[in-house]
Amino acid sequence: MVKYYHIMCLSSTLSLFQCFFFFIPCAATTTTKSAGIQPTKLVDAVCRKTYSSYSFCVESLYSDPRTPTADSYVLAYISFGLAYLNASTTQQHVARLLNKTAAGHSRQQLQRCYHDYNKAISALQLAYNDLNSETFFELADLAGVASLAADDCQAALNTTFSPLTNMNCDLKGLCKICVVVSKLFTGLT
Repeated sequence: MVKYYHIMCLSSTLSLFQCFFFFIPCAATTTTKSAGIQPTKLVDAVCRKTYSSYSFCVESLYSDPRTPTADSYVLAYISFGLAYLNASTTQQHVARLLNKTAAGHSRQQLQRCYHDYNKAISALQLAYNDLNSETFFELADLAGVASLAADDCQAALNTTFSPLTNMNCDLKGLCKICVVVSKLFTGLT
C-alpha cells in the first residue's frame, strides 16, 4: 500500500502539497526515541555523515513509515519532504507572528524571515522536481539554498535565541540530511 502511495506521489497529477500532507506524517507528531529504533544500514550511513545530531537524523527519517524499507531514491523523497514540510510550517508560523506584530523593527525582521522561507520552499520544490525527473546533480545545492535561508532568517532576528531559533536549526539539520542523501546519487562524499 505504501508503494502505491509513493507511485501516486511520483505522478505529475498530484501536487507537491498533496504528496507531503497526505502521505508524509509530521515529524513533530510521530517522533520516537532513537534508542528504540534500529536504523537500516543506509540510514545509519547517512546519519553518521550529517555532522549534526545522529539522533535528530534518525528520529526525523523514521518519522516517515517508508524509512525502514527505503532505498536511496525513496530516502531522498523522505528527506526533502521533511525539509519542505518544516520550511512551509515555519513560514506559516512566521505569517501568524506577523499578524500579531505591529509595525516596527520586529515586523521587519519577521518579514525578512518570511521571504527567506519563501526562498527555502522554492528551492525544496525545485529539488523535488529534480527527483521526479531523476536529475540529481543540483539536489545538494538546492538543499544548501534552503539551509542558507534558515541562516539568513536567524541573522535577521539579530539574536542568539528567538521564537524561530529551533525551527531554523531544524531546517538546517534536515537540509544536512538532504545534502548527504543527494551525494548518494552523484558519487561525491
